[in-house]
Amino acid sequence: MDTTRLSHLYDDPGPFATVMIDVSQDSENGRHEHDLRVRAAADALTEQGAPASVVEQVTARLDEQVDEPSPVARTVVVSPSGVLLDQVGHHRVDQPHVRWAVLPDLGPWIDHQDAVTTFVLAVVDHEGGDVAVYDSDVPEPQEQATAGGETYRVHKVPVGGWSALRYQHVTENVWARNAEAVADEVERNVRAGHRLVLLAGDPQSLPVVRERLAETPATVVQLESGSRSADGGEEALQQAIREALMAHVVERRLDDLHELRDRMGAGTSVATGVDEVADAFVRGQVDTLLIDPQGTEELTFEPERHPGLTFGAVTPGSSVPAGQALVAAAVTTAARVRVAPGPALGTPVAALLRWDQQAVGSEAG
Repeated sequence: MDTTRLSHLYDDPGPFATVMIDVSQDSENGRHEHDLRVRAAADALTEQGAPASVVEQVTARLDEQVDEPSPVARTVVVSPSGVLLDQVGHHRVDQPHVRWAVLPDLGPWIDHQDAVTTFVLAVVDHEGGDVAVYDSDVPEPQEQATAGGETYRVHKVPVGGWSALRYQHVTENVWARNAEAVADEVERNVRAGHRLVLLAGDPQSLPVVRERLAETPATVVQLESGSRSADGGEEALQQAIREALMAHVVERRLDDLHELRDRMGAGTSVATGVDEVADAFVRGQVDTLLIDPQGTEELTFEPERHPGLTFGAVTPGSSVPAGQALVAAAVTTAARVRVAPGPALGTPVAALLRWDQQAVGSEAG
């Protein structure tokens, strides 16, 4: 996850209220249940020591109506200076997350954001196709277009003799041109930086699109379900999309784990454990922080043991939660943050480094 959009949080000295709760209101008693959740969050902040002005700002944001289909969650970060972060996401929050602390407590939000993926969905048939760019956390497309549309002799008819062969050839040329138009539109989106492409539709048209995309930097996944025809297959298509996105996230996380293990085996450009990773942040080495947000919940961190480690405008004090501190260090040094399961990491936190400290030390010596 790119952390640059969070950098402004640490320009504020804090402290911070961080709240993530379910804000869905589409059930029969939706508004009443929502009010109870907001009130409980406000009470929890007050019990943790948040001032009334901060609690009021949090409550005001969470009280706002969100007219989007369930599940809907809202994450806000508020300091005495005002609202610093307000994000709506389409994911379930079974247990509200409410913290008043010296640093923003972004673990649950990062856990969700790390799985959010931008992708191109192309549904193609003999008449062309629909191409749209989606954020996996938003049900509506960011942009969409229809490509192709040539319909002259697009459908084959059972005619005998030489005329039938000529008709078939003309028809297949129309199919190919429509598929090429879809491929052109998909390629345009790939050039714009979208690297995951999901393809669905007619099995005779899909190979044309796949062949065109073979030389692009895109990861192309062909779905088993989906067409533009009104055949009741929309639910199957949506399920196929969800499965493909989940597989993509899992594969990316496995790649991170394999990279970590390869570096650990070579003994180079890697740090493991809270203290090692913190020292790497002091040296400016960290390229990617790998963290298990749940695994770091009970770990504490003493910043004074790592002179030179800063958190922007925040003065953290003698002891802070390790997850909050390392995420802050990642944001303030422009390192990426990726979620990884602690049992697979072998530790709740690790880091892939930009360079190896030992190599630099040996050159200096």
